[in-house]
Amino acid sequence: MGDEIGSIELADEFRGESSSGSFSVDASHIKKDLKSRLNQSGLPLDFQDGYPIVSTVGPQNFLVLAIKRSADIAISLVALIALSPLLVAIACLIKATSAGPLLFTQNREGLNGRVFRMYKFRSLEWAASDHSGLQAVKNGDPRLTKFGAFLRRTSFDELPQLFNIIRGDMSLIGPRPQVPGMLVNERRYDEIVPYYHLRHKMKPGLTGWAQANGLRGPVETPQSAAARVDHDLAYISNFSLTLDVKILVWTLWQELIKLGRGT
Repeated sequence: MGDEIGSIELADEFRGESSSGSFSVDASHIKKDLKSRLNQSGLPLDFQDGYPIVSTVGPQNFLVLAIKRSADIAISLVALIALSPLLVAIACLIKATSAGPLLFTQNREGLNGRVFRMYKFRSLEWAASDHSGLQAVKNGDPRLTKFGAFLRRTSFDELPQLFNIIRGDMSLIGPRPQVPGMLVNERRYDEIVPYYHLRHKMKPGLTGWAQANGLRGPVETPQSAAARVDHDLAYISNFSLTLDVKILVWTLWQELIKLGRGT
C-alpha cells in the first residue's frame, strides 16, 4: 500500500471472540481459498489466527478523502442530469404498472455502523414489501412486479441511491450497505462472520470490490457471507483513488454487457 494509507492492525481486537463458537465458516479451507483468490485479483488481505488485518484511511489522509467525496458529488450530479429522462420514464412506468409509491426506503448500516435511510425504486408489490429488509428478494420472487423484475435485473432500481451519495450517506465505491441484523440462513451475519462490522470502516457504496467480482444478490450460505466480507475488507485495506476508478469502470462495463444481452 502507498504512503497515503494509514495501517491499523485489528486482528487482536477480535481474536478473543473466536472461542465463542459462533464463527461457523471452515477457516482452514475457506480462508485459504479466499486469500488465494484475493491475492490473485491484486487485492491481498492478510489473516492472523483466522481474523483479518485491516488497514484503513486515517484522518491524516484528508486530501484523499476530500477528492473521493468531491468525485462522489460531481459524478452523481452529472449522472442524475444525464439520466433524468430515464428516471422520469421509470417513475411513470412504476406508477402505471402497480399501486404504491415510486420509492422504497429501508434502514441500512453506513460508516461506523450509523443507520441511514437508503432509497430504491420500488420493485415489489407495495402490500408485500418488507421494510425490515430481513426477507431477501430472490430471482423469481413472487412479490416482484413485472416491471420490478426488469428494474432489478438491470440494477435500475439502485439509481435513487445517487441521492444518498449526494447527501453523504454513501459513496460511489465501497462495501454495499446491509440492513441492521441481516440474516443468513436464520442466523445473524455478524454471528457467522464475527469481524463483519470492520466493513463499516468506510462509507458504503453504490458498488464495490465484491460486486465487481460477481458477489451480488442474496447472501445464502456462510461461505458466501465470508467471501463478501473478506472482499470488502480487502478493498478497505487496499483503498486508492485509482482502485475506485477501476471498480467504477468495470462495474459500468458489466452493466452495459447485461443490457446488451437483455439479462
